[in-house]
Amino acid sequence: MSSTLLRRFTVGFAALAGLFGASLAGIRAADAVTVPILVADVDSGKVIYAQAPTDPWYPASITKLMTTYVALDLVRQGKVSLDSMITISAAAAAEPPSKMGFKPGTQLTLDNALKIIMVKSANDIAFAIGENLGGSIDNFAALMNETAQRIGMRDSHWYNPNGLPDPRQWTSARDMAVLARALIRDFPDSHDLFSISAIQFGRAVMANHNGLLGRYPGTDGMKTGFICSGGFNVVATATRNGRRIVTIVMGQPSPRERDVKAADLFDYAFNQSAGWTSPTLDALPASALPQPPDMRPFVCGGKKPPAIEDGPGAISAPGSAAQLIGGAAANSPALAMAAFSNPALRARSLPPRAPLQPIAVWIGRNPAEGQQILDAQEAEQKATAANSRAAKLEAVKAKRLAAIEAAKQARAERADRVKAVKEASKEAAKTAIKSTPKPAPKVAAKPAHAIPHSASAYTATTTPSMPEAKPGKGLSKPAPKTAAHKPAPSKKPADKKASAEE
Repeated sequence: MSSTLLRRFTVGFAALAGLFGASLAGIRAADAVTVPILVADVDSGKVIYAQAPTDPWYPASITKLMTTYVALDLVRQGKVSLDSMITISAAAAAEPPSKMGFKPGTQLTLDNALKIIMVKSANDIAFAIGENLGGSIDNFAALMNETAQRIGMRDSHWYNPNGLPDPRQWTSARDMAVLARALIRDFPDSHDLFSISAIQFGRAVMANHNGLLGRYPGTDGMKTGFICSGGFNVVATATRNGRRIVTIVMGQPSPRERDVKAADLFDYAFNQSAGWTSPTLDALPASALPQPPDMRPFVCGGKKPPAIEDGPGAISAPGSAAQLIGGAAANSPALAMAAFSNPALRARSLPPRAPLQPIAVWIGRNPAEGQQILDAQEAEQKATAANSRAAKLEAVKAKRLAAIEAAKQARAERADRVKAVKEASKEAAKTAIKSTPKPAPKVAAKPAHAIPHSASAYTATTTPSMPEAKPGKGLSKPAPKTAAHKPAPSKKPADKKASAEE
C-alpha cells in the first residue's frame, strides 16, 4: 500500500471515529440515536453514502411522494385521469395545516391537486386525493402499502396520505430512495411536478417548502416534511453533468441545517463515483430498531414547533464541505461526514433563493370556471363582511340606546325611591305626632304671700264703716246712704297701705 493511500486511510478512519462520537452525542446523547442519511446514484441505485439507512423514521409530509405515486399509477392504469375532479369533503377540510382551506364541496382537478401537495404540502388536498381515489382513507392507505411492496419498499407502513402524525406510520431513508427512483423511472412525463418553485392561486403566491430549489445549482426535486417526532426531513434530487443524485436527510433540528447538510452531501456525491464495490439499495441490511425514535423532545422541546416555511433565505457563508476539508473529501466519506459536524458548517446558510416562477393552479375544471368561482366567493365574502359590519353597527347602536334607556330608568327609579322615602318620612312624622300623648296643662304655683284673686290691693276684705254720729251732738241726722252717694275711697291712704304691705 502506498504512503498516500495509507495516510488517507488513517486520516479517514480517525475522522470517522470522531464523526460518530460527535454525531451520536450531539444529536441525541441520551439514547444514542443516529439520524438517517442516504446518498445514492439514481440511475444505478448504488449507495454513495449511508447512515442508518434502514432505521424506521416518521416521514411527515414526504408521505405525499407515496400519495403522488399511487395517484399517477392509477392514471397510468386508466382508472382516473389528471382531469378527474377531486371534491373536498368536510373531513378533508377539517385537516390541520398546512392546508389550502377550501370549503367542503369545492372541486379541483387531480393535476392541480398534485401540484398543490408538492408545493404547498396541503394536508386537506392530500386527504381529499385519498378519499376520492380510494373511496376512503383506509382503502387508499391499503393501495399505498400494496404499491410500496410492489416497487421494492420494505420498511414502510402507511395509514394516511398526508403524513400527519400517526405512531403506526413510518418509513426509512432507503425506502424513500427506492420511491424517488421509481417516480423518476415510471413517470418521466411528470418530472416537472417535483421541481415547481411556487404556485399561484388567485392573487396568492406560495413558494415551495424545499429550500434547495433555486438555491443549490442543479436541484430538481422532490419533497420536504416536518413533524416534531420526526424532525425536518427532505428527499432531494440534483443533476450535474448528466448525472442525477438522490439525497435523503432526516431528523434535522431546523430546515436550514437540513438544507445545508443536503447541499454538502450533493457536493460530496458529485465528486464521487459509485464503484463496483458500492452496495445497492436492495443490498442494505435491515435495521434492528423495532420502531422509530421520538425526536419531539429534541426538535420541539415542549415549545412551539419551529416554522416550516423557509423564508426568503439568508446570505450564504463562503465555502462548502468539500472546500473546508480540502481535497481529501474527494476520497473520504468519513472526512466529509466529519465536516458536517463542524460548528463553522452548522452556522452556514444557502444563498438567497432565485426569483420564483409560479405555476397557476385553480379550482373548478378550468381557469375561467375557477375565476368565476373565486369572483363569486369574493362577492360573497364582501357581502358577508358588509352584513357583519352592519350587524356590528346595529348592535352598537342598540347597545347605546339600551344604555341610555337604562340610565333613564335608573334615574326614574332613584327619583321614585327618593319620593317614596320622603313621603314615608312625612307619614311617619304624622303618625308619631298623633301617637304622642298631650302633656297636662301646667298650673302656676302660688307664691307664699300671693294675693288672692278675690282680694283687692286697695281694700281689705272687710271695710270698716265710718262711725255714726250720735244724736244730740249738734249734728244733723245724716241722709241715708246710697250707692250713688257713697264716697269714693281715697287713693292716697290706699297707696300708703299698699306701700306698707310691700
